[in-house]
Amino acid sequence: MNSTKIIKSLPYKRPFLFVDELTEISEKGVKGKYTYREDEFFYEGHFKNNPITPGVILTETMAQIGVVCLGVFLLEDQISSEEKKPQIALTSNEVDFFLPVLPNEKVTVISEKEYFRFNKLKCKVKMLNANDELVCRGTIAGMIIAK
Repeated sequence: MNSTKIIKSLPYKRPFLFVDELTEISEKGVKGKYTYREDEFFYEGHFKNNPITPGVILTETMAQIGVVCLGVFLLEDQISSEEKKPQIALTSNEVDFFLPVLPNEKVTVISEKEYFRFNKLKCKVKMLNANDELVCRGTIAGMIIAK
């Protein structure tokens, strides 16, 4: 399954799709990118006159690229038919934050699979800014099934 098909299979759309491209994907992990556009809905109120990407959005971006895209890839055989779509539920996350992400910043998410058993996928995920500085990192897990 190629990266364009994986992104189209995701159960998200703008303004809640945080995947622009996948640059690497294998059974071991995934690498992808997203640019936070200055007109994103959350910048209007976070914070007044000082827009910063909320941590929950950074976590969601890492989950979409690092867990959901990888899960869709791993379930390719089950999702390949048009009538089956991935269903996702976040089960746990632990993320540490180090740097802010501002409007118009492009980030790279790198994920390494820890395990995938009984449709539960757990990954070590990190986010880097355009200067390859660590923005945040953690462990994210979710259940992924094709229905």
